[in-house]
Amino acid sequence: MQSKLIIGQRIRRLREAHGYSREQLAEFLNISPRFCYDIELGKKGMSLETLCAFSQALNVSTDYILFGPKQEAANTAEDTDMETFEALIQSCPNDKREHLETIITSYLKALRT
Repeated sequence: MQSKLIIGQRIRRLREAHGYSREQLAEFLNISPRFCYDIELGKKGMSLETLCAFSQALNVSTDYILFGPKQEAANTAEDTDMETFEALIQSCPNDKREHLETIITSYLKALRT
């Protein structure tokens, strides 16, 4: 399993991708903002119940929170950017991902012209 710091960073990126403040997420999870902050900094661990609540609130699997993207990647700036991008995609509801694909495809097409 990855370190608490990496897991915390992943949770912070997901929270930010959803546009939640730490206080909003903490309220949704019924935890204190300080505890949420400590988790994001890797200072505290969390129970299985809290992990599942984060998973539900951030619309990602517990595996994603614990292990990140499925492919193993080196810790480069580009990999971090890709992880953030994947977190944004993961935050999109499944029934809206087709729309997201259309938007991205149209954007890339416009860049090429």
